[in-house]
Amino acid sequence: MEQLTGIFDSHAHYDDARFDADRAQVIGGLRAAGVQRVMNAASDLASSRAALELTRQYDFFWCAVGVHPEEALEAPPDYLQQLRELAAQPRVRAIGEIGLDYHWQTVPREVQKRLFEEQLALAAELDLPVIVHDREAHGDTLELLHRYRPRGVVHCFSGSAEMAREVTALGMYVGFTGAVTFKNARKPLEAAAAVPPDRLLLETDCPYMAPEPLRGRRCDSGMIPYTAAALAAALGTAPQQLVDRAARNACALFGIE
Repeated sequence: MEQLTGIFDSHAHYDDARFDADRAQVIGGLRAAGVQRVMNAASDLASSRAALELTRQYDFFWCAVGVHPEEALEAPPDYLQQLRELAAQPRVRAIGEIGLDYHWQTVPREVQKRLFEEQLALAAELDLPVIVHDREAHGDTLELLHRYRPRGVVHCFSGSAEMAREVTALGMYVGFTGAVTFKNARKPLEAAAAVPPDRLLLETDCPYMAPEPLRGRRCDSGMIPYTAAALAAALGTAPQQLVDRAARNACALFGIE
């Protein structure tokens, strides 16, 4: 695999328990793998605090704070105030990941929608972008994005090319993971082709979504070259050019020099 530099992994979860045994070793090796910046996204209040702690340990990490739809039932009554206080820290650059997930059907949709709306409103109040999770909830996700019109990204994009055009028409970014390398990747590659170059982000969603030929392994940011190569081939550009453009896009979205 071609060595790439200046990689910005715009969506990672290094606070995940799967990194507990060797987190420092993995993160310590990222720079040598060409990774220059990482945005660590949270899933609940505990992981929001853990993500913030990682930014104190590693100067190339930034983070988002928020409550994921699958964790919505566990959010305490004062969760918005807790997020507000966490978001006051300078390394917090987004509210996320937030959104809707209708795959597992374990959290009532109305509860998910309520927390999504409350956190969209919080992001607007704090003038922060959002990191949106959308799994099998495209219609409701789009409706709320049209209503609130946040700055932000729909991460790990799984929608159609038409939806990608609708998301970018709202001024939002679209994030792509190792899923673009999978054998059945026609749909995400078609969606990527519909995204303007200045609205495309690269991400891992690690420890999930390891690309081919590493699928099934724990993912980390050093695997982004596989994703970049697959996207670059589909879009008719060079992998390093794609990485450079995506890094500039992520810096613009998250307000990073």
